[in-house]
Amino acid sequence: MHMEIRDVPPELAAKWLTHNTSNRPLSKGTVQQLAAQIQRGEWQLTHQGIAFDEDDVLIDGQHRLAAIVKAGVAVPLTVTHGVPRTAFTVMDTGCKRTGRDTLALAGEANANYLAAALRGLHLFLNAPNSAWSGGSSVTSNDQLLSLLGKHPAMRDAVTHGLAFNRGCRITITAATIGWYLTTEARPDVDQSPWWDGVVSGAMLEVGDPRLTLRNTMLKMAKGDTGRRRDDSREHLLYYLKSWNAWVEGRSMKLLRRSPNETMPRISSHAVAFGASAEA
Repeated sequence: MHMEIRDVPPELAAKWLTHNTSNRPLSKGTVQQLAAQIQRGEWQLTHQGIAFDEDDVLIDGQHRLAAIVKAGVAVPLTVTHGVPRTAFTVMDTGCKRTGRDTLALAGEANANYLAAALRGLHLFLNAPNSAWSGGSSVTSNDQLLSLLGKHPAMRDAVTHGLAFNRGCRITITAATIGWYLTTEARPDVDQSPWWDGVVSGAMLEVGDPRLTLRNTMLKMAKGDTGRRRDDSREHLLYYLKSWNAWVEGRSMKLLRRSPNETMPRISSHAVAFGASAEA
């Protein structure tokens, strides 16, 4: 075998793909994700590249080459020639590094929950009214690190998300994002009454949005509502609707989502319903 590092333009990538005669089926979703990373400038040279066997047949790297073609951008690649065909069976059998792994390696606490919440925040900011699932919802590890750099308060928000989850079973992702968005948008609001009310439910009257959110989440967690118990987008929608009602002083006895309801904007109304303004 011999290896080289070279810039691979789209034209050469397309030519090399014609040597792809015995590879696994191409995943369009994977190609799209890699192409998007290339176009965002996130591509980095590593030891993982493409490989040809003794007969110059491409046996590894078809998704990378297809992504270069789709992105229309040349990137550096490690290219290996003369790989024994018998090695094909052990290629790509390792474990892909996840967002959690990336954040943990960066020394972040609660890395698993923080990674999920950052993905949710990315989707809220870029596709709030689309389904948060499927290939279009994938967020790269570089994007997660960039998001954390722009939104460092998400670290603290995760601790509140965990408390909300223990108190009323709302997903940690939804509660983390909800807490972060409302505290950032409304620093004039003391969130302690909101937090205490939703987590404990103590001394709240029927119609209090905090109690309504709490009861709705607990019923969903038990499977009593026919709604998904783990849909973070739906949970976040309920969180923001309830928070808006609480701040505006509105009673809310029922919390549901209409079929095409969009994600609520955070209310700018005066503080009311047990909320208090910071001095």
